[in-house]
Amino acid sequence: MLLLDGLLVYWWWHQEREHRFDGVILAAADRYGVDPALIKAVVWRESRFSPKARGKAGEIGLMQIRSLAAGEWAQAENLWWFRAGELYDPAVNTRAGTWYLSRLLKRYAQTDDPLPYALADYNAGRSNVLRWNRGAAKTNSAAFVKQIDFPGTRDYVISVMRRMAYYRSRFPDWK
Repeated sequence: MLLLDGLLVYWWWHQEREHRFDGVILAAADRYGVDPALIKAVVWRESRFSPKARGKAGEIGLMQIRSLAAGEWAQAENLWWFRAGELYDPAVNTRAGTWYLSRLLKRYAQTDDPLPYALADYNAGRSNVLRWNRGAAKTNSAAFVKQIDFPGTRDYVISVMRRMAYYRSRFPDWK
């Protein structure tokens, strides 16, 4: 009986943790036109839903945003008051990260599927994407994923895309 109680408590905690930012995610999705399932999948992979997460290279919060990217977002949004410490706020972090994802998705709009390119850029940076983005991989996303020679980035792209498919059922009414 104790084991069953423990499993129920864990299930409840896990559900609460995974859904507590859905409102923030939907607001950012609507504002920047990005699929909320993608945003949630990135949050899952980057921070496992911890707004206090801190990365080794200075990434902050749910979507593990760097100060430079957040500064670009703040400038584009005319948020002259913005300070990097505000990235610990889930709403601010999710807006900045979603804006950045939106920008990356548009950057690779000429491809058959911009998502793997944008995710690779989000994870490993534009210079690496340009290195992997040669020949057929320039427009063919399957070829592009095969060209990614950083196992961690390839795994990142694949896992976020799988998790996005899993979360799609959580946001059935979005656009």
